[in-house]
Order: sequence, then structure tokens, then C-alpha cells
Amino acid sequence: MNAIANPTIQQKILIALLFLASIQLTAQTTYTGFIDKYPIEFITDISSDGSGNAIYTYSNYNTPIEISGTLKNKTLTFYEKDKTGKNTAKMTFENFNPKSKNLEGIWVDLNTKKELIITLSKTFEIKDGDASAWKNKEILQPVSLKGKYFKLIISKTKGDFAKVTGVKILEKKTNKLIQKFDLECQLLGLNNISIGDYNFDGIDDFSVYEAGSAGPDSSSLYFLFDSQTGKYFQSTFSGSSLEFDSKTKRITEHSECCAGSKQRDAEYKVVNNKMVLVKQTCLELDMKSGSLKKVKCD
Repeated sequence: MNAIANPTIQQKILIALLFLASIQLTAQTTYTGFIDKYPIEFITDISSDGSGNAIYTYSNYNTPIEISGTLKNKTLTFYEKDKTGKNTAKMTFENFNPKSKNLEGIWVDLNTKKELIITLSKTFEIKDGDASAWKNKEILQPVSLKGKYFKLIISKTKGDFAKVTGVKILEKKTNKLIQKFDLECQLLGLNNISIGDYNFDGIDDFSVYEAGSAGPDSSSLYFLFDSQTGKYFQSTFSGSSLEFDSKTKRITEHSECCAGSKQRDAEYKVVNNKMVLVKQTCLELDMKSGSLKKVKCD
């Protein structure tokens, strides 16, 4: 059997430690208010290194807009981009104070130079590890579907991390609740939900990030659209770091453990909305050669 080149166990451990060391505390904060006379909802996630992401939506339309920026010298700046990556608008908040209940700034159209006043009020803030406890707070998600958008339901117990306890699917123009699922998942920044055609039927489905680790492995819950009922249902799809190829209509899985000394790659097809194993390859570290070699899968 041919040995497959791979980083050593020591390198894997070092990578994992560096990953853990790089995790920085973030504060997710939700505001409501106005850009000029237009009501908006605004959610920020600012890291301790000054990098920031945010989502906002005009409440009359509820199509989320994802923006990114920085906090530097007490000035918080976010940029909107078009599909080509060009900056199209800018939000600036001078003398930003994360403890303040109010947030005021300027929105600028970078093409026309038109300026609008932003006035926001804090509704709640997520801080892990403190003595606070609360239930059923809702966070807007950056992805949406035609006519539909998503909100996470999050809860927190004293001394624990905030967790995702549910997800709502809402109608954009009316805010009408279409569906609600109860969950138990880790909270991953502002991007817990993804969109994709997971069963290769030509219709977009959605997934919710479930859990992850310091290594590459992560899991999600997959919700498929039933065209007959017009509703979503939670599928039995499961696995580590699943990837979906619409051209081959195959699902691939890659998992590692023991600092990379054991690995598994698998390929699945979809039959009646279930994952069916097509093939798999398992690798294990050979202590003599220091390389990964194929072994029989358990």
C-alpha cells in the first residue's frame, strides 16, 4: 500500500493548540432603530482584535444584508459590497462604546455620496461565562430564501455558553411564522445557517451548524424541502464536515481523530432522502514510517 503524506502527530497537536489560542472573545449585540426614517434590525459581532461582522435588514422587507469592518480608535466602520466585492456603502459610528444603550452613526452611499443618519437602541447582548441567564432570544441570520428568512432562537443558563435552542422560518414581508424547529446546537458567531441543495432535487434546503472541535471536524443538521407539503423536515443526514457536489450528486465526508493519526473519507449517494454509503477509505498512522496508510474500516 502506498503511504499518504500527512503532517506528523506533533504538527497536528500544535495546529490544534494554535487554534484554541486564537479563539478570541466576541460580543454579539442586537439593536433596533432607523436608517433615516426606515426601520431596521442590526446585529454586530465584534472580536477583541477589532475585526467585526454584522447583519442588518430593513424591517419592511426582511432581506438580510451581511457587512464587515473594523473597530479602530473607537471608530466602528462597516462596508456593504456588491456581488463583485466592490464597496457600495459605508456605515460609520464615531466614539463607539459597546456598553452604551444607544448607537448613532452615518450611512453613506459610496456611489452617490448620499448620507443618512443611523439611530439605534440596544435590545440585548450575548456574553458567555457570566452570571446571566435568559431564554428565547432571537438572532437574525445572514442567509435567506425567496420570500423567507431565518432567526435563531438562543438561550443561556448561568455560567454556561449561549446555545441555539431553535430556528424560525418567517415570511419576509409579513413576518408571519412559517415553521419552527426545536434544536440543541452550538452558537457559531452570526453564521449558524447555510443554504444548499442537499438532496440534489433542484430546490434549496437549509442546514444549522450543530457542533465542532479544534480540529477540522464539524457537524450540521440538515432540513430538506418537501415540495408536496411546502414545508421543511429534519433529515437523517449526518456526518463530519459533509460536502455536497451538485454535478456528481454525491456527498463526501472527511473525519479525523487522535491529532490526525486516524482519518476516514467516505462518499454517499442520496436515495429517498437518505444517505447511502458508496465507498469509504480509512487511514491510520504507521508509527515506524510516520506516514498514514490504508487500513480496514471498522
